Amino acid sequence: MEKSAVVLYLFCFARPEQAREVVGNGVDERNPVLIFCPSAEVGAVIAEVARGDFCGPEAERRMEQLSWVGPRALRHEAVIEEVMEHSPVLPARFGTLFSSLPALTEFMDAHRAAIAQFLGRVAGHREWSVQGRFDRSRAQQARAAERLAAEQAQMSGLAEGKRYFAEKRIRHQAEQELEGWLERTQRQVAHNLAQHAADFRECAPLARERSDNQAEEVLNWAFLLHESKAASFLQEVDRANREHATEGLKFEPSGPWPPFRFVPALAAAEAP
Repeated sequence: MEKSAVVLYLFCFARPEQAREVVGNGVDERNPVLIFCPSAEVGAVIAEVARGDFCGPEAERRMEQLSWVGPRALRHEAVIEEVMEHSPVLPARFGTLFSSLPALTEFMDAHRAAIAQFLGRVAGHREWSVQGRFDRSRAQQARAAERLAAEQAQMSGLAEGKRYFAEKRIRHQAEQELEGWLERTQRQVAHNLAQHAADFRECAPLARERSDNQAEEVLNWAFLLHESKAASFLQEVDRANREHATEGLKFEPSGPWPPFRFVPALAAAEAP
């Protein structure tokens, strides 16, 4: 493979008849964003970048620096979102490169049917995310208080020492039951939200550093929603939050986004 100084950066695939020229440059803020259409069914939104920006030891070190990756990742998403205003998109991962137009054409020819099918499937749809935070200490206190209140009449006749151990037993039981409750509750809320969606993905919770008194991340969901379903979906999220607020469980929606987490598994792009 020829090692040219310039390679092609892929933002996304789109429908040629609907895609519009993107205002501004690519992730390097130097070269313009272009729409490459080797067929009538699928177009590619691309820009030239210097090979050295993404390939080689220096590039590997830069990819570990948020100050370098951050602005380029934001520009990557901004270009996709601009194209998505006019056409359904199949978004590429940040840093997807091709060595040349013939290499990109070969890839598009091999996967044209799958790409076109995906574009048809996501037309009029957006991805919405829901992250879940769980205040375990608050949940334990709420469940123990509920159990203690239910058994208050029976415990009121106990001697002080026996009442102490009875309360301790109830709190321990409430703590043991918490994981099962959390799993059942998540399953039910996911089911309710999925009724509004064309597709659903359950992903690993986001890894975030937190202090001891912060709520922990317990879920990370992605939903593919038609634009007409967004309002009812968000109402369902609000209902879940009202129902479980006192139990320390909070659902945080965000979107709309390009359908990153619903992209089909295509063969890896050719590395320059």
